[in-house]
Amino acid sequence: MNPPHEHPRRILVAVTGLSPQVVTETLYALAVKAKPTFVPTEIRLVTTQEGADRAELLLLHPESGWFHRLRADYGLPPIAFGRDHIHVLKGARGQPLDDIRSPADNTRAADIITEVIRALTQDADSALHVSIAGGRKTMGFYLGYALSLYGREQDRLSHVLVSAHYESNPEFFYPTPTSRVIQTPPPKSRPLDARDAEVTLADIPFVRLREGLNRELMEGESSFSEAVAQAQRALPKLALALNPATRTVEAGGESFVISRAQFAFYWMLAERALQRLPGLHWSDEGIEAEFLAFRARLVNPASGTYERAEEAYAHGLTAENVNPLKAHIKRQMERHLGRRRAASYLIQALERIPGTKYTRFGLRLPPKAIRIVGGKFAAVDKRLVGTCGFGA
Repeated sequence: MNPPHEHPRRILVAVTGLSPQVVTETLYALAVKAKPTFVPTEIRLVTTQEGADRAELLLLHPESGWFHRLRADYGLPPIAFGRDHIHVLKGARGQPLDDIRSPADNTRAADIITEVIRALTQDADSALHVSIAGGRKTMGFYLGYALSLYGREQDRLSHVLVSAHYESNPEFFYPTPTSRVIQTPPPKSRPLDARDAEVTLADIPFVRLREGLNRELMEGESSFSEAVAQAQRALPKLALALNPATRTVEAGGESFVISRAQFAFYWMLAERALQRLPGLHWSDEGIEAEFLAFRARLVNPASGTYERAEEAYAHGLTAENVNPLKAHIKRQMERHLGRRRAASYLIQALERIPGTKYTRFGLRLPPKAIRIVGGKFAAVDKRLVGTCGFGA
């Protein structure tokens, strides 16, 4: 795979609102300052009707347009950027939008932005650099999310950073190669030299979900919600497998080993979820016997290791020995899966215990998502269930 700057078609995509300066700022950072430089062959702008009008006057005017000035100042090659490269957001009736003011406008903006990215990523020779620095926050969000849905290995996402006093200054468009005096906005107006400004790009990593979209969504016009739903369906299904022989947890596509105490505790909760039994609480009568039954399956019950476990829980399970177990398991899950993927596999609060301030805890995984390698172990016998007060 060629790096982005070596692709024959290089496209800068940006959203803007009332400040089209983000286009020239990003172009400067990419084509002048970056190493290696990424000189776009074309620029695509997604904006409102007022944003398009401002871009035409401030960036594209044949005499005073700052896009043309930047190219001349730094000797950049021709870059395709004209009125036809500006995508104006439109409402449900096809009318150009001056702003995003309603849920319907919001939906249309998402769909238009998604379609722009989908169409541009159809060309295998193209490499996109997408900037989310301008426009309303929702526009930047949709642009970044659309790239996550359709983006390829050669595509990039960034946010432009401008030094203090120059950021959002209506007179500043890019650091000029020679001195150019501008004024900060009132009431504390003061002169600045545009040449002294610092403009950099913050690269934003993103998850590429393109492989989860079907051919219809890849090749035909689609809505934002349709693409998100399709990508969601393609994500790995919930699946938890526990292997007591190796103390291995397999969850979210990752496998890792945890300590005996952690495995026994998590196994106990997984078995309860598998058997559709209620959650647990450390204050439940007989809970230590149930926990030790799982510990006995991991080590020889006649061993010193098991004897030490019996001594540790001789006085039952308490908040002091249960909460650290839960915390350690959470830390292991998030370390190996990341917070987002780990969330579904964590020990969670379940139902409130009637007449008390306590809440039972357990796994919210459906039984069909849980597998015990080597066969299901029904460690929770009827007598223990009865003494813990859970019912049969």
